[in-house]
Amino acid sequence: MNAESIDAKPWTLAASVLAGAAAALGASACCAGPLLLVMLGVGGAWGSQLVALEAYQPWFIAATVAFLGYAFFRLYLRPAQCAPGDVCAVPATRARQKALFWVVSVLAVALVSLPLYAPVFY
Repeated sequence: MNAESIDAKPWTLAASVLAGAAAALGASACCAGPLLLVMLGVGGAWGSQLVALEAYQPWFIAATVAFLGYAFFRLYLRPAQCAPGDVCAVPATRARQKALFWVVSVLAVALVSLPLYAPVFY
């Protein structure tokens, strides 16, 4: 077992997926936040302050694409090399990681594209 065969940072895949989801939430905060508050019956001027995040939306979208792209790279193009007996060597673990990646990716696309279909709900 040499140093090249074991991934030094196995948490980077999960961190990338979570960061992509967080960036997608940030990208949709200008539109999804007020809509969610209205649907919950919570109003007020402070809810409209979330519109100030609209200026940062392209940066959040870029971060979403970058983080989820890196997770795709680590999951499909260059998966971690695991020693036999490690948790990451179990096929069920890799299948769960792939399923979680696609669920988060679909939710991220839905959140990022919310400004396109949000007027339907208003």
